[in-house]
Amino acid sequence: MALRFSANLSWLFPELPTLPERLEAAAAAGFGAVEAAWPGNCPAQELRAAAERARVRIALLNTPSGDQEAGELGLAAVPGRQAAFRQALEAAVHYARAVGCPRIHVMAGRVPLGTERAAVAAEMETTFIENLRYAADLLSQEDMTGLLEPINNRITDPRYYLNTPHQAAAILKKVGRPNLKLQLDLFHCQIMDGNLSRNLEMYFPLIGNTLHPHQLHCGHGAGVALRECPPTPGSAVAGWGCGAALGSPCLMAKEGFRQGCLGHGLSPSLPRSYPDCTGTRAARAR
Repeated sequence: MALRFSANLSWLFPELPTLPERLEAAAAAGFGAVEAAWPGNCPAQELRAAAERARVRIALLNTPSGDQEAGELGLAAVPGRQAAFRQALEAAVHYARAVGCPRIHVMAGRVPLGTERAAVAAEMETTFIENLRYAADLLSQEDMTGLLEPINNRITDPRYYLNTPHQAAAILKKVGRPNLKLQLDLFHCQIMDGNLSRNLEMYFPLIGNTLHPHQLHCGHGAGVALRECPPTPGSAVAGWGCGAALGSPCLMAKEGFRQGCLGHGLSPSLPRSYPDCTGTRAARAR
């Protein structure tokens, strides 16, 4: 089974100013699918037209962040922001429908400023579950899938509510809706827990769209810190390519990872060479 790869346009090709240009660059690099965070500054018809010209699928979008000036990064688990969450979700569904995207990352959000995580954890979980059930019902009407992505709170975002695949799996079980799945970013998973091969085996049944090997620096090796810098020369991983660093492409094929893509996103500080990370070219999605 050929693994499929998607390019995260919010991270890749930052030298190009618009999403349609980045999408075309991704297609030229061999990607058959793309994803983005919230592409609200790009009219949906322009992005869809670019995708159709390039014969590239749009695989994943995020719900809007909320009030970015107030430090929000998603709303689904934030108490008191239920109305704003529903408005943001409806905007994401409308945009996804217009560009033909079947999956939406439902962003959990951050622990509110001035509060302790432990003090609000129960209320945030209750809010999250309530909002996810609403989201699942709305998404099912469009034959779309909602995804939960844990983001580590040790390095990337200390206040983000959803931090581990274990936490996400427990919430998905409580919500109990078949069109809500896990989006597993291996960078965050490794930071919080490690043991990637075991976690991949454990969470394959919950993975809806993507494995995100964001810690990979394709063509130069890999390591957890590699969103920001390449590996130390001479280290155990410095000479490895994507497959060796992930350690699991054969496992993915064995487990039947067919419904989604391997998402790629690198820090803008990394070299822009975009080397081939599969040995031929990134496999185009069918």
